[in-house]
Amino acid sequence: MLSAKSLFSEILDDDESFRLFCSIAAGGESQGGWENGRIAALVPESQRDLAPRIRRHGADEDKHGRIFNALLKKRRLEPCQVPPETDYTLLLERNGIGLAHEQLRAERPLGEQDIIMYLAHSRVTEQRASEQMDLLRRHFADHPDVGRAVKMISHDEDNHLAYCHEELLRFAYAGHGREIQRILHECAHAEIRIYRDVSLAVMSHMGRILGWPGPKAALLAAGIHAIYAYERAGGWRRMVSLRMPERRNALGEPATSAPEFA
Repeated sequence: MLSAKSLFSEILDDDESFRLFCSIAAGGESQGGWENGRIAALVPESQRDLAPRIRRHGADEDKHGRIFNALLKKRRLEPCQVPPETDYTLLLERNGIGLAHEQLRAERPLGEQDIIMYLAHSRVTEQRASEQMDLLRRHFADHPDVGRAVKMISHDEDNHLAYCHEELLRFAYAGHGREIQRILHECAHAEIRIYRDVSLAVMSHMGRILGWPGPKAALLAAGIHAIYAYERAGGWRRMVSLRMPERRNALGEPATSAPEFA
């Protein structure tokens, strides 16, 4: 029976597919770390109180990148080059989601609207990250190789999502609610399309590595298209709602370390 658990088990058990999986994850997390670090450095004076939380967000993403690289090292594997069609972070930036890297490389302070854009983009992408890590945690929390990593990263992603909700609500209460909803809707509709395309590309590469027969590959592709159809029909709405989280000041607490990985 084809299930999420059996699919990920197959990917984790094979060295080459595991290598690709961890390389893609490490690259995306490291890129997110760099982006958050630059945003923290360029925060406008009116939002300087937000800078430590943005910096903490970036530090968490850097930590996740180190964890995935450490998982590779534990299996005596080297990172591989990430195929561009599987690079979720790169494709988001190319499609105008979030702040452009050219802007982040400059030394000009960001504006308040840029911070709202960053938070709205993060609210959408952290929803995806939180859901994906929750899935892995439910199935692989006790896995001897990836269990501890999955639990730690899942906890962090939940914190990131809570932080985005809280900060966006703060801006909404200050009168930016309509603009926030507009950006969230634009980001969500773009993200579900990019996630579909990246998922298809990743599964195509995994299928070649693992030698999946045609019917199995076709079934997985159909499942990805079905998820996209659901999200386009209304599932995207979970990515744009805002509610005060149970975890308040989620990125104000001391950061957790990962000495067993990095």
